[in-house]
Amino acid sequence: MILARIRGIIVLIQFTISVAFVVIGMYTFKNHVHKIIKLWMRLQIYFLGITFEQVGKMDESCDMVIMNHQSLLDIIVIEHIHNKHLAWVGKKEITNLIFFGHIMKAPNMITIDRENKTGLLKLIKDAKDRLAKNRPIAIFPEGTRGDGKTMGTFKPGAAMVANKLNLRVQPLIIINTKNILDSQKLDANPGVVKIIYLEPIQADKATNWYKETEEKMREILAKEMKKEQ
Repeated sequence: MILARIRGIIVLIQFTISVAFVVIGMYTFKNHVHKIIKLWMRLQIYFLGITFEQVGKMDESCDMVIMNHQSLLDIIVIEHIHNKHLAWVGKKEITNLIFFGHIMKAPNMITIDRENKTGLLKLIKDAKDRLAKNRPIAIFPEGTRGDGKTMGTFKPGAAMVANKLNLRVQPLIIINTKNILDSQKLDANPGVVKIIYLEPIQADKATNWYKETEEKMREILAKEMKKEQ
């Protein structure tokens, strides 16, 4: 426990310092933002001592990636394994953070204002813009972090975007990231991240694809948690 806390503090210090260089780099070399992100994520994976177990394969031709959310590490993991320049969707409050907000601003990620009624319309407009630039949309349908053992109810945003823009969606399950990096408790441990890829789905508002995907993802996560008991 004490060792995990010490590692967590070291990770926080390292992350804060590296963020400064990354943000400066992204603003300075705007044509190489994705390369800078990839290098940064590769260093984080190495520094945290992470190895991977992958079941299935990522279909990078998909327009959207949806996944469960439990840790800051989720973003680092997906950025590391996906070869395209993802456009992450995050809440507006992140961009309002002093300094750290530039992690969203510099690479032109997508932010959504949950308090604004026009937030979903802006989300669709921004998603269309990023897709036109060959940037798949990455979104956590739950809208917030969970405990890593269960999955919350999906918010409607991802479905609205996918249906409206006729997107092909890659669902996946991430396992064990919270045990490796718990940013709330400031605990960090080396370990294995397991990623389970579901079959890609063509979004269609005439079908129940979103609810069925949510149920399938919840079922898979529950089975994986039982294996660990």
